[in-house]
Order: sequence, then structure tokens, then C-alpha cells
Amino acid sequence: MEKKISPVKKISSSVKKRPVSSSILLSMGLGCALCILESVIEMAEGHSALFYPDVFSVVIIGFITGAFFVYPGVLTLIHFISLFLLPKTERHKKAVRRFEYITILLGLLYSWISNYYFMDIAWDAEWSKQLYDPQVHQPLWTGAVPTFIVMCLAGGIGYFVLSRIKVEKTPPLVIVSAMAAMYLGVFESVMWCIQLLGMNLPFGSGLEAVLLCLFPFDFIMISIKTIRLSIYEWNAVKEQKEQEPEAVKEKSIWNFLDKKLRRAAYWPALAFLFMWPLLGILFCILMLFGQKPDYVIKVFTETAQWRLSARTAPPNLPSHGHYLCTVAACGHEKLVKPTRMGERHGKAIVVNRQLCIANAFEQILEEKTPGLHKHVRHFYDTYGFPIAVLIRTKWAADVVYLLMKPLEWVFLMVIYFCDAKPENRIAVQYLPKGEGK
Repeated sequence: MEKKISPVKKISSSVKKRPVSSSILLSMGLGCALCILESVIEMAEGHSALFYPDVFSVVIIGFITGAFFVYPGVLTLIHFISLFLLPKTERHKKAVRRFEYITILLGLLYSWISNYYFMDIAWDAEWSKQLYDPQVHQPLWTGAVPTFIVMCLAGGIGYFVLSRIKVEKTPPLVIVSAMAAMYLGVFESVMWCIQLLGMNLPFGSGLEAVLLCLFPFDFIMISIKTIRLSIYEWNAVKEQKEQEPEAVKEKSIWNFLDKKLRRAAYWPALAFLFMWPLLGILFCILMLFGQKPDYVIKVFTETAQWRLSARTAPPNLPSHGHYLCTVAACGHEKLVKPTRMGERHGKAIVVNRQLCIANAFEQILEEKTPGLHKHVRHFYDTYGFPIAVLIRTKWAADVVYLLMKPLEWVFLMVIYFCDAKPENRIAVQYLPKGEGK
């Protein structure tokens, strides 16, 4: 009789054969489970309808949740476990490398998407620029960003060199140099995490900062793993070669240094020493492009509102309340064309022509048809304020501005038909009391 294999062993065997596919399926399944759990909680709280009305919605939103929120966490957990379990076989090593490459690729992609589309970080705003709620200033000073990028690239190149070479066939000096380059990337990753972690960001609950630090934290773990693996592989090869007779060498400083380089236990310390001349070479190159050596620190300190910031930014102006106020304040200036500062309910706001036309149109409605104006106002209070809350990026503000363009032309036509001096009415909108008379 054939021996039956238990389901647990089958699953374990499948995971070992296809670790990457298994991790993706696990993340998708957890994403769907979270969606179902949220639906159950909605029902338990007495809501009349589920947040996800059907199975298809649960699956789609579950996959999105799994891909963008659960899978990065799964990858981080895999790297953390791998810190303590060095790959003993070539198959295990290849699986670990695949996870590392996926982490770097998705880390760069997800960081770019979250930074520029889902968070209110004004990356083009230096510390002295006045922003609008709930925006925050750039966490990296624009003037020193080239230095930051070069340091990160050095770390990435060091990792790819060390992860692709055959340690036993590579000169120790090359391995130590790659480690030194990785140290630069690790330094920038640590500084980035310090800059963000623990900050009470005005546009979120603090989870956003943790998500932005996830990829740098993963790179730190990947670097430690790669260095440990290189040392382990070198020592394994060295144990085999120790059985072979060694050629007699003359006593000299070069032979002494060569002997030290061939002892893998010294590599982390030697890489730290090699890092400084490498840093000097990079600084010399960067100075040709207007950068300075102290920019490696100033990229974090010449900012405001962050952990390492040494500057104090002017207080933010309010932008929410009227969604067109949000558009005027948050959209790209070349498109939304802000014209001046105005006043609304005693607070300073940014004003553009679209906002003034909309408010002038509302004034005419109130004067000519008070009943209709009451219904329009009720509709806006119901749907306008929620729209304003959703406008969290420049791109979202630009989309709303473009969608409002046809209505703006209709409003303008009504104003010209109903007012003898239409442009005067438009011009005095949101002026401080006494100035519009």
C-alpha cells in the first residue's frame, strides 16, 4: 500500500517548491480575509448594508489590499526570519535572492506611488514656503537630493555586486569594497527612518510614516543578510582549502594585508574603513555638480516638520471647507492659476478665478431665486464638503478643476446675463470686509 501524505506535508512541500507564489497567494488570502472581517464588523455594528456588497467586490478589494498592504508586510517578515536562517543550499539561496529582488522592485514602485499620489507631502516645497492644510513640507531638502540619490545608488550597486558574484572566485578587496558601498545605502536608510518615524503627520494616523519606512528597513535587513552570507560562504570554502598545502610567502606589509583580507571576520570592520575613501571619491564627483560634503546631513536638516529638521516653517493656511478653495490652494499653479489671497469666514484662503465665479454665481442665485438657492446650498453642504476631504494631492485638485470647467462657463454666462457689471462682482469675491465696497 502506498503511504498517504498528510495535507500539511503537501502544503509544506508546495511552499518549498514555489516560495514566491506561495507568499503572493498568502497575501491575497489575508487581504480577502481582512475585507470579510470588515464586512462582518459593519454588520455587527448594525449597519443596514455591507461595505462590500458582493463576493466579487470582496475578491477585488481583497486582492488590492493584499498586494499593496499585506504583501510588503509578508516580505518584511520573510527578511526578518532570513536574518537568523542562512541559506544552506543553492535552492534556498536562490529563493532568498528572488525575495530580495522583488522587495527592491516593489519597494521603489510602492514608495513612489504612495509619496506622490496618496500622501500630502509637498515634495517641491522647501521649509520656507507656506502650505495649506493638511500638507507637510518635503522631508528631503531639494538642494541636496542629488547627494542622497548617489549615496542610495552606491548602496544598491554594492548590494547587486555582492549578491551576484561567486565569493570563492572573487578577490576579497572587491567584496570589502562592495560592503563599503552598501554601508552608504544603509546609512541613508537609517537616517530616512529616523526622519519619519514617530512623527505625528497631519494627514494620517502615523501608519503612513511606518509604510514609508518599510522599504528602507527591508534594505537594512537585506544588506545584513548579504554580508553575513558572503562571510559564511568564504569561510566554508576556506575550510576546504585549509587541507591543501599553502605556499610559503615572504614576510612583508603586503602579505600581512593580504592575510587580513582573507580573514572574513575582519570584512565588516575593513568595509567601514574603506567606506571613507569611497565617500571622498563620491564627494569629489558631486562637487563638480555643485554639491557639498555636508549635504549628506543637510539633506535631512534643511527641512521643517520632520524629526531631524533644523528649520521652522510658517504655519499652514486652511484649505478645506469649500472644495474649490481646496482646488485653488492645492492644485498645480500653472493649471489652477491662483490670483491672490482672500478671506472666508475670517480665515485667509487662496483665490483663483474659478472660485470667484462660483461664489458670484451663488450670490446671484441668493438674490434672484432664494428658494432655489436654499436647495442648491443644501446639496453642496451634503456633497461638497466630503469632496473637499478627498482632495489630498495636487493631481486630485487638478482633476476637480478640469471637471468644474464646463460648470464655470455656465456660471459665467449666467453672471453676464444677470449683472450690469459682471467682472466687478467677480473681482470683489472673498475680499476682506471693507475692501470690496
